[in-house]
Amino acid sequence: MDGLKSECLDGFRLDKVDGFVGILSRNVGTPLLVVWDRLNAHRSRATTDFIAAHPQDYAVAYLPAYAPELNPEEQCNALVKRAMANALPESVADLHRLARREFCRLQGQPEMIVRFFRHTGLSVAGLP
Repeated sequence: MDGLKSECLDGFRLDKVDGFVGILSRNVGTPLLVVWDRLNAHRSRATTDFIAAHPQDYAVAYLPAYAPELNPEEQCNALVKRAMANALPESVADLHRLARREFCRLQGQPEMIVRFFRHTGLSVAGLP
């Protein structure tokens, strides 16, 4: 995307990260607040340059280095794991299908996502 150099860091291609942000902006709209962990691909020169080149479209907030209690995604993942606690998938594909089903179920409960953010004490404008 935008001629960014494609590199691999921890299994993630930088152009995939930037491409994903571009897809979000087209589907969700801008301005867009991107909340990232400290993955190398999120902090790379290519990614930060891409974000800096579009200041009117993106703002970035980084989560602390390791503070799961401040990461709303941790609560989301824990909820899905609890829902799948007794699952007996017969294959990796079956496990993927079960996990996707639980995440889709959660997607239909936006009030739960809001609670995850509120629980962390993070202030995010626009949350109901």
